Amino acid sequence: MTFNGWIQIALYFGLLLLTVKPLGRYMTDVFEGKRTFFSFLLRPIERVIYAVCGVNETEEQHWIVYGVAMLLFSLAGFVSLYALMRLQATLPYNPQHFPAVSEHLSFNTAMSFISNTNWQSYVPETTMSYLVQMAGLTVHNFLSAATGIALAVALIRGFARRSAQTVGNFWVDLTRCALYILLPLSIVVGLFFVWQGMPQNLSAYVDATTLEGGKQTIALGPVASQEVIKMLGTNGGGFFNANSAHPFENPNAITNLVQILLIFSLGAALTNVFGRMVGDQRQGWAIFAVMSVLFLAGTTVVYWAEAPGNPAFASMHVDQSVTAWQPGGNMEGKEVRFGIANSALFSTITTDASCGAVNTMHDSLTPLGGMIPMINIQLGEIIFGGVGSGMYGMLLFAIVAVFVAGLMVGRTPEYLGKKIEAREVKMAMLAILILPLSILGFSAIATVLPAGLAGPANAGPHGYSEILYAYTSATGNNGSAFAGISANTMFYNVTIGFAMLIGRFLMIVPMLAVAGSLAEKKILAPSAGTFPTDGALFVGLVIGVILIVGGLTYFPALALGPIVEHFAMLAHNLY
Repeated sequence: MTFNGWIQIALYFGLLLLTVKPLGRYMTDVFEGKRTFFSFLLRPIERVIYAVCGVNETEEQHWIVYGVAMLLFSLAGFVSLYALMRLQATLPYNPQHFPAVSEHLSFNTAMSFISNTNWQSYVPETTMSYLVQMAGLTVHNFLSAATGIALAVALIRGFARRSAQTVGNFWVDLTRCALYILLPLSIVVGLFFVWQGMPQNLSAYVDATTLEGGKQTIALGPVASQEVIKMLGTNGGGFFNANSAHPFENPNAITNLVQILLIFSLGAALTNVFGRMVGDQRQGWAIFAVMSVLFLAGTTVVYWAEAPGNPAFASMHVDQSVTAWQPGGNMEGKEVRFGIANSALFSTITTDASCGAVNTMHDSLTPLGGMIPMINIQLGEIIFGGVGSGMYGMLLFAIVAVFVAGLMVGRTPEYLGKKIEAREVKMAMLAILILPLSILGFSAIATVLPAGLAGPANAGPHGYSEILYAYTSATGNNGSAFAGISANTMFYNVTIGFAMLIGRFLMIVPMLAVAGSLAEKKILAPSAGTFPTDGALFVGLVIGVILIVGGLTYFPALALGPIVEHFAMLAHNLY
């Protein structure tokens, strides 16, 4: 670890902090229907969308209606995207004449992009046509991100409203998020990316002659437009197989910084939206503090694990006086241009968008370095993580935390003046425990069936970690992967597809039930016995509950993989 590396991490966090209030204020105005900077231009377009779609923007929905609308919208997106890939060979904007995508890969990819997972079992530049990339994958990068943010706002309204039967209008929230937040930012930053050298065209791939006289095909296409929403919506699903490690997706250090800021910007700003909508910005900063502590702790562990280099070099009789293992750190599979500090940032951020930006694949990380992104995903990407999902995942943990605090002091638990009773706790725990049920269940199946065991390229603990990480990433709607697993098979495409479905939609339904239940409750005035939820005590309590729940549900599974592998490596070096 170096001083320069810590300066880079501090600079990133400082810049992220500066975006929280202005972006949070703007997003709050958007979702409350107030006039914004872009209203003069976008408000007429918004009205046309409502008129064409038959949406009454003044009519709000009960949480059940809100949830059904979201599920039907996602189903329509799945069917249309699946059809687009299956008909790819007969559709235009396919200059490379790619054939139709297989049934099981189309199922996996469609489920992936509607759930904001963007898991890629394929090589994008040799599989998907320009039409599929633009009208299919890029469009769903917008829509799935907007859906996640809308759901987080619905839960926030549950805390903010008193004696209400509604949590908003899904169609209005979706439209406003895509139109006022995602689209303007994507246009501005997309043009910046084009200026910095990212391709944005519909040209056929270019054949080049190398210095040795060989032939090389250089893939082009509408890269910049997909890259910006891939990062902003924490989607992933890059145009190239290397994701943002590819120079066409990430040309220089400036684009790299902008990209990692995009990944966390909306998730961090949602904490400020929460504070503003509940009428107390200190509550938002408390949630921000919880996320920040977990993020910085994870970054520190990854940086510590990666900076000394791979200890396997110690057993290879390499001249230690020259290499000292690896003076630049464990650079295997990483983008040399950006170094270990940025690698630690990206690994902790843990979106498939970020996986390639510094780490070509998380499989190149040391055992403990790879464990951190796995833990973050298993907890629901609550460190700003998945846009929207990180926020509502954190609020579910907060509900459990104040319930525990209430039991400790012997009074009815309250959060923001709302009594937290059995219904809310049951629904919150159901949403939280859906994740380990899917992750551990599918991992167990894959480790005993021949089709599952055929996927990992490695035996032993690391092979197990590759399987566990795959289902962790899918269920957590993350999409990154350990590169050692071959997942483009019938077994993995189908099971990972269902893991993505479970992680997205079976978590959302009980979460919306919590939103609806809270919205119906009255807001009580704080009393002398009210547990404070805007200070360090609350931050510590929530972190403690997160660690306890995570430890009880995941530690036995983690111990079989990265932890065993770490100690096995140390023992081997000592021997």
